[in-house]
Amino acid sequence: MSATPVGKKAKKPPPPLTLLPGPGAINDPNSQPPHEVCPGSAGIAMEIVTTGNTDFSPNDSQGGNAGNDATTDIGFQLADIAIADVDDNQRVRLENFISSKKQLGELKDDNEFEKLTELGAGNGGVVHCVRHKKSSTILARKRIHLEVKPAIKKQIITELKILHKCNSPYIVGYYGAYHSDGEINICVEYMNGGSLDLALKQEGKIPEKYTRKITYAVLRGLSYLRERHQIIHRDVKPSNILVNSQGEIKICDFGVSGQLIDSMANSFVGTRSYMSPERLEGSQYSVASDVWSLGLSLVEMSLGMYPIPPPDAATLSAIFGSAIADQEAGGTTARTPRTPRSPGNVRPMAIFELLDYIVNQPAPKLPTGVFSDEMRDFVDRCLKKNPNERPDLATLMAHPWMKGVENDEVDIAEWVKRLPKLPTPH
Repeated sequence: MSATPVGKKAKKPPPPLTLLPGPGAINDPNSQPPHEVCPGSAGIAMEIVTTGNTDFSPNDSQGGNAGNDATTDIGFQLADIAIADVDDNQRVRLENFISSKKQLGELKDDNEFEKLTELGAGNGGVVHCVRHKKSSTILARKRIHLEVKPAIKKQIITELKILHKCNSPYIVGYYGAYHSDGEINICVEYMNGGSLDLALKQEGKIPEKYTRKITYAVLRGLSYLRERHQIIHRDVKPSNILVNSQGEIKICDFGVSGQLIDSMANSFVGTRSYMSPERLEGSQYSVASDVWSLGLSLVEMSLGMYPIPPPDAATLSAIFGSAIADQEAGGTTARTPRTPRSPGNVRPMAIFELLDYIVNQPAPKLPTGVFSDEMRDFVDRCLKKNPNERPDLATLMAHPWMKGVENDEVDIAEWVKRLPKLPTPH
């Protein structure tokens, strides 16, 4: 499977961001996204101006084409997917997703679902595993409470409909959204391996052979969003990378609803710690901001801890063994008089201390002697302080660390099966 070309630029650069506390994405108003309907993709909350027809319903009978059966519908929805973009297994999964999505039809209220278990909470909402009663489909439902006018809630649901146009094996699938009792409910594919932040809590750190596969999937997902829909994710971090027992790795929580982001602006403080320096300064940004967040996430996954401020020798020794401390005074970021000690030794940094550190101090690095030179170089390139010096997605896909990643024998499914599982619905 060859990589999709990802080096193109949007026709018009996105506007600058001024310390936006939430995730989001940008859609170039001068570029019309191709007509696609989302089988294996979608995030939970995003920011763009929707373009094109947003009246798509997964149930053709509601869209005036009641004569189409599921097979015809699947063929139509997959028509815009380049064959080179997916392998046979991925295509089958996309087809199965579309079939299950058609069975659900347009989602309207809570009465359609049976709540099974809580999966987690964050970003102003709670996520449950639910069963769609009519179809028995298991999915994840994120419920977000918003104190906004009914007209705003309706607009959010309309803006989210663009998620039906996403199509990628590297993006979490979107079933639909509805509002009820003052809350927005967003229904997506259930990923039974959970998010990578949960894996970090349970495993401590993620070995390089797995982070390489994870990086490849994230790059493919980001490339798809950028090339097909002119979307920048803006919230790449371990909690927004999900895995399942089939070995799939998918990104979520990129933004399509500007109203949703505005309404939740005070709920996303924690996400600032993954923002690039230029975003924190309010400067103009591009997909390079996602590249920074990917690099920072890679360091966190590799160390098993958030890497700002950088860990000291004692912490590295506790993580990797005593040998690392002897060779690692300069592997991670060198300390300065302004550099706080490791988080485990002193109080956590206040949010504004942290943001100041990200902007004004050197970027974190991976220690020597533990990771391959290729991986360390990849991370260093992602974490260039100057966004103009960071490589684009196409260049990262061609980096030596990514060479042969598609065909190596690393089994993500087997790794996920060894992780503590999310609750399995019956």
